[in-house]
Order: sequence, then structure tokens, then C-alpha cells
Amino acid sequence: MIMKRGFFVCLILFSLLAFPQNDKETIKKIFDTCMTESNSYQMLDYLSNEIGGRLSGSLSAERAVEWSYSELQKIGFDKVWLQEVMVPKWVRGPKEFALIETEPGVTFDVDVCALGGSVATPSVGIKSNVIEVSAFEDLKKLGKKNIDGKIVFFNRPMQANLINTFLSYGEAVDQRLNGAQEAVKYGAIGVIVRSLNLRLDDFPHTGVMSYGSLTQSKKIPAAAISTNSAEKLSRLLKLNPDLKFLLRQQCRTFEDVISNNVIAEIKGSEFPNEIILVGGHLDSWDIGDGAHDDGAGVVQSMDIINIFRKINYVPKRTIRVVLFMNEENGLRGAKKYFEISKQKNLNHVFALESDAGGFSPRGFSFTCNDSNFSKIQSWIKLFEPYLIHSFEKGGSGADISLLATGKNVLAGLRPDSQRYFSYHHAANDKFDAINKRELELGTFAMASIIYLFDKYGIN
Repeated sequence: MIMKRGFFVCLILFSLLAFPQNDKETIKKIFDTCMTESNSYQMLDYLSNEIGGRLSGSLSAERAVEWSYSELQKIGFDKVWLQEVMVPKWVRGPKEFALIETEPGVTFDVDVCALGGSVATPSVGIKSNVIEVSAFEDLKKLGKKNIDGKIVFFNRPMQANLINTFLSYGEAVDQRLNGAQEAVKYGAIGVIVRSLNLRLDDFPHTGVMSYGSLTQSKKIPAAAISTNSAEKLSRLLKLNPDLKFLLRQQCRTFEDVISNNVIAEIKGSEFPNEIILVGGHLDSWDIGDGAHDDGAGVVQSMDIINIFRKINYVPKRTIRVVLFMNEENGLRGAKKYFEISKQKNLNHVFALESDAGGFSPRGFSFTCNDSNFSKIQSWIKLFEPYLIHSFEKGGSGADISLLATGKNVLAGLRPDSQRYFSYHHAANDKFDAINKRELELGTFAMASIIYLFDKYGIN
């Protein structure tokens, strides 16, 4: 009996040491504060509705820089500054136009938008027959004799039988990224790409594309077509392979311009040289207002020190907020931040990025060694009451990926992904697509994991 009693006492003591009650209490305080006093939603309202789409190099992007710099100063960080970076400037121009002509005088309007970085069509547009493909291998099989002088239509849908929609996106995105440079090898005069969207709707989804090493004279126009319009075009092609497609767009690329990353930090009370970074990207595409991509991540990151102050938590380590410029079409902000950090030999022990939308958080993915991941897994129980306990190894975020050392920890907030690609890079990515409670749950999840890394550090 004495041995049993001693065993249970040891077990209780071990549980208290491994899973301190004050961590539960602190995380509950963070939750209560985020759900009742967060400023995330109000800040996103202003960023989305007063500033709007923030494509790198645009006036709106610079207004976002000025606004976020001012807001971070109001929050009361020890230091707020701008980090200059050169960014590309691509302008969409007037709204794009496209139609399908099945026979002279019989036409159907379709929904399209230029891909980011595309060249324009001639002022009257391009009009030609269409060749439908699902992969680059199809281009090789068809050869130049079947493609020369035509518009290539990439129509491979995102894979629907994957629960992780980011994997579906990754499997299909090569069409958008490299479709033009592949199609031009076979004499194509333009490309249209099925929007990367798991829903059938009328919103074309833009996104960056690349011409690789093509000279200016060899570049061909590239546009996205909505999923509904892609379905219609595919059906009509089966009925009439000789139909024609007209595309007109007036986009243009200018010389690079100066922009800025926006950075703020509060010095750690015990370990000021150990940096915990939290951030998202300030730029967005131009056809919506970037509420999910990535206004949500921006305001969640900005709000964390507000939350800590309201619960009277004083960070041990330096908390640094970084709002990166030019994630969407170049990662110039991330590259500049990494370059300066390397020059200054900064020690980023933990970096967290939110760039997967403002939907309900399900957990985090981590880039780290096994020792640190074992430590992280011991915290899962703290997140289970909030249904935010999917902790996976592998992956963090594009803007922080360069900071990996093999010893530190990088993480990405992982919201529920099922609806994300209905809005990603499309005109419906607007503030009215944001649910206040879901957004604030994301702020809570981020503040909680930062609290734990700040308190316990890394192995």
C-alpha cells in the first residue's frame, strides 16, 4: 500500500512538472482576452476596406506600409522601423475580356484575369483555336504541328481527393507558374489556365507566373479562367474542336520600385538576444482586398503584444513582428530580411508565420529537429480543449523559410483549409469573407504557442 501511495504521489508530481497548471491558466487568459478584447478584426476592417488590394509597387501597398507602421507605434513596441526593399511593379490595367466563338456570330463571354507578371495582348486581343491539355507531357505528345499558332488551355483541376487542400494546390500550380514558358516552346500564342479553386464558380484566380529565361519578344500572354468558364470551354471543345477563343488584356511591367518591410519589437526581459519572430505578408493581389491572403496573418501578428499586455505577461525573449513585402510575386521582402539578419548574426530561436487564411485554426506545422518536436508534442494537451491540436512536422511559411538553421524552430499556423482556395487570389477575397470569431481564434492560437516558446525556449 505504501509503495502504491508513493507511486501515485510521484505520478502526480511528474504531471505537475511536465504540464504546469499555470500554463493552462495563462492560455485560458489568452483565450478569454482574444475572444473579448482582440483588435484583430477592427484592424483588418481598416486594412481591407480603407486600403484594399496591396500589390507590390502599388500606391495601396505603400499606404499599407504607412498604416501598419503607425499602428505598431500606437501599440507601444520598444522600436518600430522600416526595412527598405526593391520590389517589382506590375500593373493589371483595364479589366480583361474574353469570349468563346463557336461559329461566326455565336459567342459566349467567359470570366478571366491576367496572371501576375504576364505580358499584354495586342490592343485588339488575340483570337485563335484552342488546344486543351492537362499536363506538360501532353504538349510533348501533341508537338508543334498541333499547337503552333493556337492558345493552350491548361485544364487540370486541383485534386479533390486530398484532405489537405494545400497539397492539391501544390499538385496543380505548375500549370500557372510555368505554363506559358512550356507552351511557347511549341509555338503557342497564349495560355489560359484553369483557376486553382476546388469550387465551381465565376471567379478567376490570379497568381504569379514565370517566363523563365525567355526574351521579351518570345513572351506570350497568360490568363486564368474561372472554374465554371473552364468547364464550359471544355464541353464546347468536345462539341466543336475548331471553336475560337478571344483574349484581351492590357497589363504592363515597370521598373522595380522602393518599398519596405515593416518591423517592430519588444525587448526580452531575460534573453533579449533570442528573437521570436511572428509575421505575415503585407502585400496582396490586386483583384480583391487580400483579407484572407494575407490581411488575416498581418493583423493577427500585430495584435499579439496587445494581448500579452492585457494579461500582464512580460516576454522573456525579444518578440519581433515582421510584415513582409512582396511575398506574392517575388519574396523580395523575405530575402532582404534574411540578408540583414545574416549580416547582424541575429539569433531567431522561433519564427511563426500566418499565411493560410483567417479560418478556424486546427494547429501548426513545424520545421525543427526531433528533440524540439518532442517538446512541442508535450504541449498538445494544452490546445486540445480549443480543438487546435493538430501538430505536424514539416513546413512553416514562405517568408520565414530562409531563417531555418537546423537548430531553431519554424512554424506555420494551420487553419482549416477546405474553403481557403475558394478565395485565394480572387476578387471575392474580401473582408466580408472573414468570420470575426475564427480570425480571433487564430490570434489566440498564435499568442499561445509564442507564450510557450517564450517561456521554455528551444532545446
